[in-house]
Amino acid sequence: MDKRIENFAKLAVEFGVNVKDGEDVLITSPVENPELARLITKAAYEKGARNVSIDWRDDAITRLTYENQDQETLNEVPAWKIEKLKYQIADKKSNRISIYAEDPDLLKGLDEAKISEAVRENSKATKEFVKYTMNDIVSWLVISVPTKKWAAKVFPDLSEYEAYDKLWDTILDVSRVTDSWEETKENWSNHIETLEEKAKYLNDHQFDKVHYESKNGTDLWVKLPKDHIWMSAGSKNAKGDLFIPNMPTEEVFTAPQYDGVDGRLVASKPLVYNGVVINDFEFTFQGGKVVDFDAKEGKDTLAKMLDSDEGSKNLGEIALVPYDSPISNSNILFYNTLFDENASCHFALGKAYPTCVVGGAELEDSELKARGINDSLIHEDFMVGTSDLKITAYKNEEEYPIFVDGNWAI
Repeated sequence: MDKRIENFAKLAVEFGVNVKDGEDVLITSPVENPELARLITKAAYEKGARNVSIDWRDDAITRLTYENQDQETLNEVPAWKIEKLKYQIADKKSNRISIYAEDPDLLKGLDEAKISEAVRENSKATKEFVKYTMNDIVSWLVISVPTKKWAAKVFPDLSEYEAYDKLWDTILDVSRVTDSWEETKENWSNHIETLEEKAKYLNDHQFDKVHYESKNGTDLWVKLPKDHIWMSAGSKNAKGDLFIPNMPTEEVFTAPQYDGVDGRLVASKPLVYNGVVINDFEFTFQGGKVVDFDAKEGKDTLAKMLDSDEGSKNLGEIALVPYDSPISNSNILFYNTLFDENASCHFALGKAYPTCVVGGAELEDSELKARGINDSLIHEDFMVGTSDLKITAYKNEEEYPIFVDGNWAI
C-alpha cells in the first residue's frame, strides 16, 4: 500500500491543486494520521513549491474545546487568526489541501445550540476568505485519510487495525489510485474526459428546469438560472491553471435558481453535520425555500443548520452522480460527505458556487442573487440518489431524459 499512498500524494499535488513553481501550499490534516500530509509536503517541494504550511487538527482537542469553553470564547476569532488567513490565502494565494477525516460522532451529546452559534460566528468572521475557494481564485482540494474512530464507524464488525487498513485500501480504490503512477494518471485523465462530456451536453442544451422523481417520495422541480454552467471534475483558478477540487469525484454540478425549487425531497443517506449524524430526513420546498422538514435522527441539529442565516433554507447546488459508480458500488456508507456525496446524486443547502453562472466569479453577492445564485454562510451537501431515481430536463417544455434508474441517460 505504501506505493499507492505515495501516488495518492503525487496525485493531490500534480492533479489536485496542480502546484506550480514558486507557489505556496496550505495543508489541513488530522494529527492522528500525518503520513499523507508529509508525503504531500515532499511532493509539493519536488514540484517547486516555495513554502508548505500545515494546520494540524485533533478531534479529541476539538471536543474538549466545545465541552469546556464558554460561548463568548468559542465565538471569538482572534485578530492573529484573521491575519494568518489574510497572509496565507489573500496575500500568498496558497493552494489549499484539506485532508478531511473527522470522527462522525465527534460532538455527539454536546450542547448543539452552543456549537451552532460558535460555528456561525466563526463563519461570519472568516467569510471574506471563503470566496478564494468558492470563486476558484486559488486551487483547492479535499481528500481523506483513515482514522481509527472513523474506520470503526464504517466497519464496525472488524478489529481496529483491520478496519483502518480496509478504509485506507477503499479510499485508494475509489480514488482510482494504483501502484503505477502512469496508470493512476491515465485513470484520472480518462475519468475527467468522461465527466467533461456529460457537462458539455448539459451546457449545450441550457435546460430551463429539471424534475426529480423516486419511489421514496422525492418529487421535486428545480429551475435553473439563465446562463448557468455545469461543472465537472476540473476547475480553473484565477491564473487559468486546471485543478481537481475533490478526490474522489464522480459529479457534474451547477447552481439552481435559488427561488425556483418546489416539492418534496427525501435524503437517501445520512449527513454528518457539526459532529452529529442526521438520518432519515426530508424537506418540503416552496418558492425555493424549505417550508417543512423532518428527521428520525438529528432533527434538532438539522433545525439549527437550517436557521444558520437567511440563505440556509435555499439550495445552492444540484449535482448529478450515477448510481453505478465506484463509491456507490462499494456498498459502503462512509459517514463522510466527500465520499457519500460522490456515491449519490445530491444537493447542497446554502451558498452556491459563483462559478456556476457565466461571469459569476467577478460578481458581488447582491449581483449574484439578482442572477438567481444563493448566498449563505453554509454549504452543506446531502444525498438523494437512489437506484430508481428519474431526472427529466426541460427546454421550452420539451422533455429530455437525463437519469433513468439512477444512471445517466445521455
